[in-house]
Amino acid sequence: MEIADLLPGPDAVLASVKASGKKALLAELASRAASVFKFDERRLFDRLLERERLGSTGIGGGIAIPHGRMATLTKPCGLFARLAQPVDFDSIDERPVDIVFLLVAPEGAGADHLKALARVSRLLRDRSLVDKLRATENADALYALLVETVQAQSAA
Repeated sequence: MEIADLLPGPDAVLASVKASGKKALLAELASRAASVFKFDERRLFDRLLERERLGSTGIGGGIAIPHGRMATLTKPCGLFARLAQPVDFDSIDERPVDIVFLLVAPEGAGADHLKALARVSRLLRDRSLVDKLRATENADALYALLVETVQAQSAA
């Protein structure tokens, strides 16, 4: 599972999201994902909230990987967002979040969902990449960083 498989292009990248908090951010991500991937915005938002109630998907270091499942999907898909200002996300390290990778998987995609989560998590553990993502304000450039970093890591 590669990042390019999850992010269909720069339209799945948000360069400067403004949100007042976690719930508003999840609503914005659900709205954008619904328009990019053509599924029910409200259902996705509800799924994301349900998952957050189990425990925050804020993994620390200013990064969150909210995720959920949708019955209408046939394969995992993603949306990347760089926030204009960090928001409280109830992260494990209590730091606000400014880098978010939304992951949505088909209802029955247990192994594929876990592989996609692991892939995104590995990618966002790269401090150098995260610093570059924070310094970039253009969706095309963010997309290129995400996809090219993975291709370079694969080639090494």
